Amino acid sequence: MVMPLPDRSARREALLDAADRLVQRDGPTVSMASIAAAAGITKPILYRHFGDKGGLYAALAERHTDRLLVTLQAALGSGGSPRQRVERTIDAYLGVIEAEPQVYRFLLHSTDKAEVAGQVRTFLERLSELLAVGIAAELGLPRRSARAQVWARGIVGMVQAAGDWWVTSGTTGRAHVVRELTALLWGAYPEATQDRTAARTRH
Repeated sequence: MVMPLPDRSARREALLDAADRLVQRDGPTVSMASIAAAAGITKPILYRHFGDKGGLYAALAERHTDRLLVTLQAALGSGGSPRQRVERTIDAYLGVIEAEPQVYRFLLHSTDKAEVAGQVRTFLERLSELLAVGIAAELGLPRRSARAQVWARGIVGMVQAAGDWWVTSGTTGRAHVVRELTALLWGAYPEATQDRTAARTRH
């Protein structure tokens, strides 16, 4: 009896699974040769499924950014006050980075960054739009309000930059970063400058 061959989409997913395991282990240093070897195939077969290295890397980036977006959507849509939701969402983002640091490095610090940059940009834009809609709803603004759009992109950029510093430096704990970012969003900087001014006045 001849066993049916797996369809192309199932085979493609199996190859992505093999690539994913190597990314989890090796991060941005993963190569097409090592992925092919892990999958038990030759590089030409790998190229046949993904076109080229860029196609494979983009598919991997899409898989991880889609999964991260689902996690962040769940955090943003959870109950509680606006501040609590923001705090949970920042924590969820940093939690994924902490759990999968090699995936994060693959997405943001790959030597072939151009191959995944499009997927990362798409993810950041989708997240910014999602956040902008939430901000507009919270403040009673039109859905396409310039304020909501600017604030959303500012928040996303700030959290991404802080997360990049945190995962690279390892100088403080995740909970501390979450608290500081949330506090900054809720006006901690003006309060801190006022406290410093008041202290100088007293002296």
